[in-house]
Amino acid sequence: MKRITILGATGSVGSSTLDLIERNPEAFEVLALTANCDADKLAAAAIRTNARLVVVADASRLERLREALAGTGIEARGGADAVCDAARMGADWTMAAIVGTAGLKPVMAALEAGGTVALANKEALVSAGDVMTAAAKAHGTTLLPVDSEHNAVFQCLDSTAPQRVSRIILTASGGPFRDYSHEQMGNITPAQAVAHPNWSMGAKISVDSATMMNKGLELIEAFHLFPLRPDQFDVVIHRQSVIHSMVEYVDGSVLAQLGAPDMRIPIAYALAWPDRLETPCERLDLVRIGRLDFEAPAAWRFPALGLARDALAAGGARPAILNAANEVAVAAFLGGRVNFLEIAAIVADTLARYDPAAPDSLDAVLAIDAEARAFAAERVKDCVV
Repeated sequence: MKRITILGATGSVGSSTLDLIERNPEAFEVLALTANCDADKLAAAAIRTNARLVVVADASRLERLREALAGTGIEARGGADAVCDAARMGADWTMAAIVGTAGLKPVMAALEAGGTVALANKEALVSAGDVMTAAAKAHGTTLLPVDSEHNAVFQCLDSTAPQRVSRIILTASGGPFRDYSHEQMGNITPAQAVAHPNWSMGAKISVDSATMMNKGLELIEAFHLFPLRPDQFDVVIHRQSVIHSMVEYVDGSVLAQLGAPDMRIPIAYALAWPDRLETPCERLDLVRIGRLDFEAPAAWRFPALGLARDALAAGGARPAILNAANEVAVAAFLGGRVNFLEIAAIVADTLARYDPAAPDSLDAVLAIDAEARAFAAERVKDCVV
């Protein structure tokens, strides 16, 4: 049996991972499950899977977690350090699905523990790509991409001969505002922004999809996952979300991975790799779909994508600053303190005002992240809704 740890077990990706594991109880043993604060959902998942350890990062929810697990024999702990301890338990396969910079230390702990780390936390490679990939190499850890786009590339890419690849093309739905005018985008509400047309995702990721910052972060992540130059990564809007990414080879051949917009498909591939796992996911009916559309993202409508491209090209601390400022700006938007168009403006201003040296350790990354957040928070104060 493959021993499993899920970091971020109550979120969208964590829940999808649990669904697959629970459908195949003979194949998987759950060592540890973690969550930020949802003690009840975490306890229910632990009881269903007979997990050895559960950890709630918000220590104030630990007592509630223990109450929900009373009589089960499942160990419960609380706090950020305990989350990292769970990541070090020696799982054969760890799902890293903690959203945002909060996932950096647990991801590093999992990488240092060896085994296989399935990465759904894109911020880990965006903010600390060189540090994370060096840790994986040093500890013999296999790093597998779970984001649908990177997983699609992984399935199509001949990684033994990167010189035969001319281009990687990441697809994007374009979010719910891909046809909006500039004036309409200025009046977007948080409720509208979290209503993704194709995928079921959390609030922060849904807003990133709407600004296309998520695609910018994915460009940076792809650069650290696949051995190509920054200029060999492209983005196209593909409204149907059927083709999840494409790999173009030097002979003109293009390989694409297709599937229903269901995160259980890439998760299953990472769970079973190099084999495949049967899923209950909807099968593609291309006749019913009828057509596949593609278009270039408009630079004026999605300035966040341009900011991410520039950060990737510049390297150093720029991606970490981009990510930190974006997290602050998105939180301010969801809280009603800034309008939709100001998200990218806050990120751009933070990048213009703060330019430290490239980080050489996770502590350095976290220091840059904290400073960038402070700059972005000051910029938020200047906004008027």
